[in-house]
Amino acid sequence: MRRPEFIARQSARPSGILGRAIAWIMARETAADNAAARRLLEITPTDHVLELGFGHGHNVLELARAASRGFVAGLDHSEEMHALAEALCRTLIASGRVRLSCADSRELPYEDTTFDKAVGVHTVYFWPDPIQQLTELRRVLRPGGRLVLGFRPKEDGASKDFPETVYRFYSQRDVEQMLQAAGFAQVRIEALSPHVLMARAE
Repeated sequence: MRRPEFIARQSARPSGILGRAIAWIMARETAADNAAARRLLEITPTDHVLELGFGHGHNVLELARAASRGFVAGLDHSEEMHALAEALCRTLIASGRVRLSCADSRELPYEDTTFDKAVGVHTVYFWPDPIQQLTELRRVLRPGGRLVLGFRPKEDGASKDFPETVYRFYSQRDVEQMLQAAGFAQVRIEALSPHVLMARAE
């Protein structure tokens, strides 16, 4: 069933009471995908990890649990999600182990080679210029750092249920080429399920 545009826009940038409700639904719907992405990241206790599009913040907690002596940063362009995630992660933020920012991912507010790992699940559809975002991710990753992107490919028939005015889906080959254009030398893409692919790039 085709998703109404106003719901799709809330998925892209949640706001207000409806945005919060959608965020909690998304937390349940994406839990398995986020868990798969964390496994592919192979986080070590001292890693510095970045999440793009942290949304509700539940995945930030899991990333911080894995990087138990490291640091986790998150970036999201929704003020509503920033507030929600900060409340959820307040203890980790107070301890200095987590920092969350509300900002545009086209210009990441981090120094070069800051992170060992980076992750974004179901975010690439909303990026106005994916190569620019991916180039920024490459910049803030250390040499040998790993990026994991989870996405629904254009080839999946269910992608037609999402309005093109909000979502832009890419084929597996598209994502591979964009990662290479952004400077990632090693790119592997595998199927998590019939509907979700995971790209691992270094």
